[in-house]
Amino acid sequence: MTSPTPEEQRAGEAFAEASAEAVQTAVMAARLVMAIADAARRHQQRKQKGKEDDLPTAEEAVNEVGKDVQRLLPSDISEALMKEADWPQLAQQLLALRTAGVDLDQILPRIGEITVNVRDQVVAKAREAGSDEWVRAVRETLPAGPLREAILTSPAWPEMAATMAQLEEKGVNVREVLAAAHNEVLAVEQAVSKGLGAIAKPAMSREAQLSYGPLTTGLDLPRDLDLSDRERAFKQLAISPKENERYTRWVREAMPGHEREADLLVASRQWPLLVSRMAQMETDSKPVREHLARLAKDTSWQDGPPAQLGTRLVRATADALHRPAGDAPVESRVRVNTTAARSQSPSVGPTKATAAKGAAPTSPAVAPHRETGPVAKGGKTK
Repeated sequence: MTSPTPEEQRAGEAFAEASAEAVQTAVMAARLVMAIADAARRHQQRKQKGKEDDLPTAEEAVNEVGKDVQRLLPSDISEALMKEADWPQLAQQLLALRTAGVDLDQILPRIGEITVNVRDQVVAKAREAGSDEWVRAVRETLPAGPLREAILTSPAWPEMAATMAQLEEKGVNVREVLAAAHNEVLAVEQAVSKGLGAIAKPAMSREAQLSYGPLTTGLDLPRDLDLSDRERAFKQLAISPKENERYTRWVREAMPGHEREADLLVASRQWPLLVSRMAQMETDSKPVREHLARLAKDTSWQDGPPAQLGTRLVRATADALHRPAGDAPVESRVRVNTTAARSQSPSVGPTKATAAKGAAPTSPAVAPHRETGPVAKGGKTK
């Protein structure tokens, strides 16, 4: 077993610090809940008896409830709680609750559930805050494909993101490192693939073929894009959950009074492609929200059969994002082209003219607008 590198050690230390902070936050939540419970006890005693019962001594309380706290709360939280300077006072509150008739075997596990939820939220937020920037860096630097997806779905991704952040703090251009390492990593991947029987590269998926066109022009899409699995699609496109939430909010804000339609758009199968477009626009410093505002100004997407509203919304959004600022909408870009719709229907075969113009290539090669050339050694800089 090899020793961890200095970078891995620092990433591990950063993770440990985040975990410790999460536990301390969970302890704060436990203290809050205990204080609320104690306030309720005091209130009831004043109401029923006209006065509060005296608290037990701190020494008695620590001896009486210490083992219960260790037994009924998660070990990391109970250990941290009992190290706090005010632990004797907290123990007094707990023993006073028991004396007043509260079953600690019932209340402490519930407090434990609350604190675990708080702890996990803090850890998740720390990981997300530390990795979002580097998800974008990986998307901007590495071409789409299984390798990029493998990096972002790796269990070690949080540690990798922490290492990238630390390298950048020391003045290292992390994007240059990623770009320079790409070809070497590809060689490793190919060697492993060959050793496993030379597994062929995946052909372009049906999802990717059906998405070909205005929705995908200029986007860096993997050959095996899987829009039927939304979570995986976002991983393939290197879109973080935080980015998806932000773009979803922007769309809803851009369509006031059309909440149902906004939800329909976000629920569409092509939504990840629109999110990828918005992410690319942000990278290019384009005003995404100004483009989305066109959806409220030009509502021609409302006209047409209700069953095709989702399709019209997707097309209208793609058109709004594509058109340069100040460019007026073109009606045919949004409205349904009935001739094209009939030619693509599974029940109606394409005409010869249509087939000659729009026949899909029989080769599984990547479409020209999706091809990814060798990564420049210089990479991108901030």
